[in-house]
Amino acid sequence: MKGPDGSPRLYLASSLTGKTLVTNSEEKLHAVLATLEKCQVALVFGGDRDTAQLVSVAILELRIKLNRIEDSELKALCDAVLRDVEATERPPYPKPHEGPRGRSLVSLKLVK
Repeated sequence: MKGPDGSPRLYLASSLTGKTLVTNSEEKLHAVLATLEKCQVALVFGGDRDTAQLVSVAILELRIKLNRIEDSELKALCDAVLRDVEATERPPYPKPHEGPRGRSLVSLKLVK
C-alpha cells in the first residue's frame, strides 16, 4: 500500500502482531532445520560421522525449541527410557557371582 505522497508505506516491527513474528521465526527455524538435516546426511555419506553427530545435536536442540519441550519434560523422558533400558538389561533372577574366596562380587555401575 502506498502512503499519501505515493511512496511505499513503512511498517514498524511493533505494528506486526506477535503471532506473525512467531510464525516467521518458526518458519525460519524450520528452514534451518531442513538445511541441517541435509548437511547431516551429506556428512554421514561423506564418512564424517563425528561431525554428523555434532550436527545431530544442533538438530535435536532446534526440534526441542520448535516443539516447546520443557527441561522437566525432557528429563522425565530420559528417566523413563533409562528405566526401560535398565529393566531389559537386568536378568529376571539375579545370581550372585562367587569371588576367589567364596564372597559375592558386587558389580558397580558408574552414574553421572
